[in-house]
Formats: sequence, C-alpha cells, structure tokens
Amino acid sequence: MSDPIEQGARAAAQRLTTPAYANLAHEVEVALHNRGTDRRPGQYTDPVALAGLIVSIATLAWTVFNDIRSRNSAAPAPTPDTVARRVRLELDQTDATAPPIPPADRDRIIATTVEETLRAAPEPDSDPV
Repeated sequence: MSDPIEQGARAAAQRLTTPAYANLAHEVEVALHNRGTDRRPGQYTDPVALAGLIVSIATLAWTVFNDIRSRNSAAPAPTPDTVARRVRLELDQTDATAPPIPPADRDRIIATTVEETLRAAPEPDSDPV
C-alpha cells in the first residue's frame, strides 16, 4: 500500500514546481529519503529547504487528519481547509526560529500539500496505511 505522506509530498512538488524551483520534485525525493532523521532545513527559500517543508507539511497533515478522524469516527472526514488551519497553527508554534516566507507563498504551499496528501488518503473502508 502506498504512503499518503509520500504521495501527497510528490504531488505537491509537481504542482509547486516553477522555473525557480525546477528540481523541486527531485529535492522532495531527497527529503522523503531523509525523513525521520535529525536533518532539518534552516530556511525555506532554496529548493532543498522548500522540499523539506513540503515533506514536513505532508507528515503533519496526515497526523492531523488521522487525529481528527480518530476523535470522532462517526463524523465525516475533516476537510482540507480544517486540516490546513491546524497545520498552520502547528507550524506557527514549531517554526518560530525559521526565517519567514511570504505569507501568500506559505499559505499556497500548505494548502497544496494538505490537499494532495488528503487526496492520497485511503478510503475509510480500506486497509490503513
């Protein structure tokens, strides 16, 4: 079974690739490979750091999604907007030392990554990842 975090990060990288970040998909692959290690980007303005941010957001989105879903399994699955709000709050608390990126860019990166991660989520009736 595929991993929604990996699928979401890869799909977000494809959507967020620009001429300035032409190697973003490759850098996300590197960040996925390094996931779980102590390596953490110091800024989010270069492709390597941006890739790390995307993987971090995908991981956090999946955690938030599962947390909300497990608290009330009878309720419908949380929406991407709900998950993105929680992800923004978590990032605000944990990334206080990271240099800021423009708010519009940050919101676009978060929204895109959350959307793609949730799109990759298995249906509730299927086997868990």
